[in-house]
Amino acid sequence: MPGIELFDQEEQKQVQEVMNTGILMRYGFNQARRGQWKAKEMEAAIAERTGAAHTLLLSSGTAALTTALAALGVGAGDEVIMPTFTFVATFESILAAGAVPVLADIDDTLCLDPQAADRAVTPRTKVIMPVHMCGAMARMEELQELCSRRGLFLLEDACQAFGASWRGRHLGAIGHVGCYSFDFNKLITCGEGGAVVTNSEDIYRRADMYHDHGHDHSDDDRGAEGHLSPGYNFRISELHAAVGCAQMTKLDRFLHIQRRNKKILRDALADLKGVTFRAMPDPDGDSATFLSFFLPAAPVAAAAAAALREAGVDGVFYWFANNWHYIRNWEHFQKRRFAHPQAPALLAAMPDYSKVSFARSDELMSRCLSLTIRLGWSEEEAGRRAEKIRQILTLVL
Repeated sequence: MPGIELFDQEEQKQVQEVMNTGILMRYGFNQARRGQWKAKEMEAAIAERTGAAHTLLLSSGTAALTTALAALGVGAGDEVIMPTFTFVATFESILAAGAVPVLADIDDTLCLDPQAADRAVTPRTKVIMPVHMCGAMARMEELQELCSRRGLFLLEDACQAFGASWRGRHLGAIGHVGCYSFDFNKLITCGEGGAVVTNSEDIYRRADMYHDHGHDHSDDDRGAEGHLSPGYNFRISELHAAVGCAQMTKLDRFLHIQRRNKKILRDALADLKGVTFRAMPDPDGDSATFLSFFLPAAPVAAAAAAALREAGVDGVFYWFANNWHYIRNWEHFQKRRFAHPQAPALLAAMPDYSKVSFARSDELMSRCLSLTIRLGWSEEEAGRRAEKIRQILTLVL
C-alpha cells in the first residue's frame, strides 16, 4: 500500500481526458464534456466489483461516513456504537450528524467486538458501525445477527478495506450501507475521494441528495431540479475520479502483490515464540495492507517497535501510542473540545471518556504491532525485509 506506488501513464491518460474537455465538475456541462463522465465510470466499476446495487462517489471517506449517517436518518438523540480502534473520522462523522458516539471494545480481530457492542446498546442506539481496520474484516456474522436481533442499522466503515471480502462478499457491501476511502494512502486512491454503497434505493436516494446540496439529479439543468432536502457539498471532482478510474483497473494486480509480500513477511515470523497473529474470520478475504501481530506483553511490543525503527524499518505502527487511531491519545475527544453547534447537547449526552476504562482494548493494543505492506517491493526485497524483521524480533523476544 498505497496505490500511488504504482502510478503510471494510465492515471495520466485518464486525467488528460478530463483536462482536454476543461470540465472538472462531475455534474452538468453535458455537451462540453464530450462524453467524459469519470465519476460515473468509477461508480460503475465499484458497483461491479462490490456487487452493491447503488454506488455514490464523494470527496472523501469522511464525507462518505457523514453522508451515510444522514441517509440513515441519524441525528440528535441517537447513538452510534463504534470501536475504540479506528481513525478519528469515525467519531467525527457521528458528531457531525449531531449524534452521540458510543465506544465499545475491540477483540483480537482488531475490530469491534460484537459482544461488547451488544452490551453498549441502549434504547437510543440506532446504528452499529464496525470498522474494518488495517484491511481486514470484523466478525460480520455476529454483527449481522446483533443488528437483526436489536433492529439496528449496520453501517460498515470499510474506509481502510476496499478490495477485502468476507465469505465472497465485498466488505462494505454486506450491511445496510458501507463506506470507502480513496485518499492518498489507500490501496486504491483518487488522491482524495470516498464512496457510499448500498442495496437500498431509499438510502441511496437520500445520500445522493445530501452530498450535493439537495439536488435530486433528475434533470440536466441543475437549476431546474427540486429541493427535496438540504445537504452539503461533498462532491468529488472529475480529476480525482479520473485517477480512481485508472486505479480500479489495477485492483486485482495490487491485491496479488500485497498478498504475496505479506505472506513472505508472515511466513518469516510464523515460528517465532511469542508472536501471535491477528484473528481473521476469513483469511482469504484479507486485502493484505498490513501484517498485524501480538507480542507477549506491552513492554516487549514497545521495545520491538523502537528496535525496528532504530534499524531503519519503516512503516512500523505501535497503535497504542498513536495519536490518531486509538482512543488513548484522542485528547480532544476525551476532553470533549467540540467546535459543533450542538456541543452543549452532545456534552450532556456523552459519557466522560477520560474516565471510561477499555481494559480489553488496552490489553490488545498495547501488545500489537502492524507492519505496512508495500506494493513497490519485489519478492527479493520483501524477503530481505522479512529476514531483517525476524532477526530484530528474535533479539527482543
